[in-house]
Amino acid sequence: FFTREIKERGRRVGFSINTLDGREGILAHKSIRSEYRVGKYGVNIEDIDTIAVPSLIPKGKDEIVVIDEIGKMECFSLLFRDTLMRVLNAPHWIIGSIAQKGDPFIQKIKERDDVMLVCIAQRNRDILVDQI
Repeated sequence: FFTREIKERGRRVGFSINTLDGREGILAHKSIRSEYRVGKYGVNIEDIDTIAVPSLIPKGKDEIVVIDEIGKMECFSLLFRDTLMRVLNAPHWIIGSIAQKGDPFIQKIKERDDVMLVCIAQRNRDILVDQI
């Protein structure tokens, strides 16, 4: 899955969850009332659990899992955390992005021996395609 900004009248009001097979939901939005918040955005645990989480599970042994991103909003979901750890512990290729800062769960993923971290910036993003 990947996330996109949701804009209204040119201003960001939230983030959507989008899967590679075309499903879409709301990750977070200013109008969502939730006990889980990041800044002004209420986080939608239901869509994380029903849209993002199933997309983490590979359909076949050669499928690559794409995750954009492993961030604070996504990590409010215990199902997301549990599923992500199961996928990380399985023999699948994963390409993802992860928050630079985060809680101990995010740090634990970064410290895994089987994780290669690459800092992507505007200056190097085009050349990294061939390297990764």
